[in-house]
Amino acid sequence: MQADSAPTDPRRTAVSAELPAGGPFPTRGAGTFHVVPGTSDQVGQGQLTTYTVEAEDGITFTDGDTAFATAVQATMSHPKSWTGNGTTALRRIDTGTPDLRVTLASQTTARTLCGFDIPYDTSCFLRTTPGHVVLNAARWERGAQSFQGDIGQYRRYLVNHEVGHYFNNPHQPCAGNGTLAPLMMQQTLTTANDELAVLVAGIQDDIAVPRDGKVCKPNEWAFPNQ
Repeated sequence: MQADSAPTDPRRTAVSAELPAGGPFPTRGAGTFHVVPGTSDQVGQGQLTTYTVEAEDGITFTDGDTAFATAVQATMSHPKSWTGNGTTALRRIDTGTPDLRVTLASQTTARTLCGFDIPYDTSCFLRTTPGHVVLNAARWERGAQSFQGDIGQYRRYLVNHEVGHYFNNPHQPCAGNGTLAPLMMQQTLTTANDELAVLVAGIQDDIAVPRDGKVCKPNEWAFPNQ
């Protein structure tokens, strides 16, 4: 008698969450990080958060450390980013202890630090001291299906979304069919509530996503109408 096959994890049917095809990315590094040199003036008004931009030791990627850091700084300094609320200020530093570290990690290191409960490559925020944003190099290089090949838009989303967790913003579902997704929607996985509900089911620290058929458009900004 033939044994029954193991049931398929329903989360593995979410095609939109699959890593897009594309070029190579670093799968493994040293597990330690170095600060990329560079500073900025204060951007925004209100409570100041200092941050460093860091890359994992032992990895190489398409544009290099400097281009990565430039992209992160440009995103965080944009008026549609978190300083757009009028009460948040940001300044990049490269010496001393920051409030927040924004790091690029190899695929393996990102999975180790962020976990792999949802069986797709993701990034995360770790509430440590200092706070630690972990950006998965697989996603930095390849992006996400939801963004339809616009890697620049996706990278801005990735930075802003994970930094949003530092500012205590929880995940959100799509609020209106055909509208811009909330920045805090897990757009790396999908912009469709029905798919997202399956992907995050049973994860204790996550929201309950309604299966209401709503599908949003990708959005990279905290305040897109600024």
